[in-house]
Amino acid sequence: MTTSPGDNHDHGVDPVTGTTTTGHVWDGIRELNTPLPRWWLWTFYVTVVWSVAYWIVYPAWPLATGYTGGLFGWRSREAVVSDLDALKVQRAGFGGKLAATPLEEVAKDEQLFAFARAQGKAAFGDNCAPCHGAGGGGAKGFPNLNDDDWLWGGKLEDIQTTIRHGIRWTADDKTRIGNMPAFGRDGVLKRAEVNAVASYVRTLSGLSPTTGVDPALGAKVYGDNCAACHGDKGEGKLELGAPNLSDQVWLYGSDAASIADGVWNGRGQAMPAWAGRLDETTIKALSVYVHSLGGGTK
Repeated sequence: MTTSPGDNHDHGVDPVTGTTTTGHVWDGIRELNTPLPRWWLWTFYVTVVWSVAYWIVYPAWPLATGYTGGLFGWRSREAVVSDLDALKVQRAGFGGKLAATPLEEVAKDEQLFAFARAQGKAAFGDNCAPCHGAGGGGAKGFPNLNDDDWLWGGKLEDIQTTIRHGIRWTADDKTRIGNMPAFGRDGVLKRAEVNAVASYVRTLSGLSPTTGVDPALGAKVYGDNCAACHGDKGEGKLELGAPNLSDQVWLYGSDAASIADGVWNGRGQAMPAWAGRLDETTIKALSVYVHSLGGGTK
C-alpha cells in the first residue's frame, strides 16, 4: 500500500544518515532536509552583492525617459566608437600604403597583400556575399568568382572596373553595357527557331542536342543572330560581356529549356556601381580579394 505525497509534520531524524527530515513523505520515502554546502551559499551571497554593485556602477535600470547612468559613466556606444577609432589608427598606416600602391604592385608586398585581402574579405561579406555567396561561389544568375570563367575579364584592372562602375547600372555613365536581346519576345525569332538555336548552343560545349530539333536550322539561326557577340564557335567576347558558350560553365543552366528561355526573354541582370558607395581604397582591396579567390587571370 502506497502513501500519497504529503506532510505528516514529523520532522524527525533519519536513522541511516542522521539528517533531519522535512516531514514530506512519498510512498513511504521521507525527504531529507540536507543543508546546502557552505561554499555554495557564500558564492550565492557574493553574486547577490556583485549584482547590486553592478547595478550601481553601470547603466542598468530603465526609467520613464531614460535609464540610470551608473557611477562609472560608462556607455557601450562610446566604447564601440572608441574601439573603432583605435582600429582606424591601427589600420591607417597600411590603408595609406594600400591607397598609394599601384594595384598590380600590391601582391608583391606580402604584408600589404594580406591586409588588402583581409579588408577586401570584410567588404565582400558586407556588400557582395548576398548575391555571390560568402565564398564567392555564386548562384543561378550570379557568377562564380572562384573559377576562371569571366564575363568582363578576370585581370585585376578588369575586376576593379567592374566593381567601380557596375554592370548595366544606368546611374553610372561608365558602367559596363552588354544586353542580350529578347529574340523571341520581341518577335525576331519564332518559337521553333528559338528551340533550334538552344539545341545548337548545347552542342557547342559538347552536350547532346535536343531530340526532334533541326540541327541545320539551329546552326543558321546562331550564325545569323548570335555569332556576332558569342563568336562563330561560341568562345564569347569579353568586351561585350558575352559569355563563352563552348565551355561547361553555365550561369543560368545548361538544359535546353533554360537556354531557350534566355534566347526568348533575353538576359540583362544588373550589378551596382560601387564607386561613391565605397571609397577607392576599399574598392582596390575588394579587387585584390576577388582576384585572389582562385579564378583571377594575370
